Amino acid sequence: MNKQRSPILQDANFRWLLGGGVISGLGDQFTMIALPWLVLTMTGDPLALGAVIAIMSVPRAVFMLLGGALVDRYSPKRVMMVTKYVNAALLGVLAGLVLFAPALLSLPLLYALALGLGLAQAFAIPSGTSIMPQVVPPEHLQAANGAMMGMRQLTMLAGPVLAALLIAIAGDGGAAAAATTAAGAGGHPALHAPAGAFGIGIAFAFDCFTFLFTAWTLAQVRMRAGAARPAGPPQSIFSSVGEGLMTVWRDVALRTCFMYWSVVAVFVGGAMQVALPLLASQNLHGAGSLGLLTGAHGTGMLLGMALSSAGVKLRFGGFGATLLAIDAIVALLLAPLGAITATWQGAALLLLAGSLAGFMQIAVFTFIQGSVPPRMLGRAMSIFMFIFMGLAPLSAAAIGALLKVITLAQLFAGGSALLLAISALAWWLTPMRSIGTGGLRSES
Repeated sequence: MNKQRSPILQDANFRWLLGGGVISGLGDQFTMIALPWLVLTMTGDPLALGAVIAIMSVPRAVFMLLGGALVDRYSPKRVMMVTKYVNAALLGVLAGLVLFAPALLSLPLLYALALGLGLAQAFAIPSGTSIMPQVVPPEHLQAANGAMMGMRQLTMLAGPVLAALLIAIAGDGGAAAAATTAAGAGGHPALHAPAGAFGIGIAFAFDCFTFLFTAWTLAQVRMRAGAARPAGPPQSIFSSVGEGLMTVWRDVALRTCFMYWSVVAVFVGGAMQVALPLLASQNLHGAGSLGLLTGAHGTGMLLGMALSSAGVKLRFGGFGATLLAIDAIVALLLAPLGAITATWQGAALLLLAGSLAGFMQIAVFTFIQGSVPPRMLGRAMSIFMFIFMGLAPLSAAAIGALLKVITLAQLFAGGSALLLAISALAWWLTPMRSIGTGGLRSES
């Protein structure tokens, strides 16, 4: 039998990139579970956990635009390779301290390591999102994006389960932490890693290994002939960032989409980040329900990405009109979430919403990658990622205060109405609906 494989899977470069992405994504999930668990076993303090998350996420958002500029100057592959070794070194130190010298791992040192990991992500994210067009031919770009995002989504479903199982079996140091807290009951407990947290240490060590392993797989990737290279004399980093912003601004389609996404991220995205955990804790059955809700959304996204990769067409006109229509449908699916009384009801709604979001996410990435000159792609993707990783948390911070005067049901209904209104205004007042129809061109 001689079955014909998918053209994209016949590309050795893509296979190396895909394999490395899957392994790296799995390792990322281990750290995402192990790091907050380590903070809680060390301190038992949600404030300390929030501080670690903020220390990682704020520098990541702030430096992501600079990361995009460096990616365009030195190539995605070179920047990604450096970030892999930096991440491996930081995680190796963290794993070694947890496993062999827990008394040396203080909270300030953990903050410093978290800062380093966040800064590394600021450069890894734009390099990872801009390398694909330099590896696969343009005609295979959508299929490649779909396969990569689908596999990454799969690791986001499987990774946390495997990491939690490892920590539960190998130990999280909870007994030692409880003894330390009891010993410090009249004074201040020692804020260092507990002895016996072997599962947490192994999780960090596994992620360290995945970065080293995927540095090797990345070294096997060969950039396409004609892949973008820095043109002209080197600019200052800030001038390079400014050039990236101006490139997006001068293109009518890109400017319109990026402004639309910014408004959605600020007024809707952050609210949903807060609303789902509250829904699970107030209306449903706690952490178990939250896991099922997020799992349903993730499964939906995986399904949508698979359909997109398979070439299934879901269009309401051009790219812009389709984006607005899908956002309007998602808004309608979000509206009843605040009134549900059973977990399966929320899971069904989020499965549908996730399917539409996953389908559209591939189209969005492919649209940006095909609209920007290759030498500017790192900066364009860093701006896009900054919108959702930097702007969305701004509204999340205000939602807690808002929920003192409105109910959770009103928050979901209001978020749904806002998304519908933003979509409708973008349809009538901007060129969004014409994007992708051949009638909208750059102003440059």
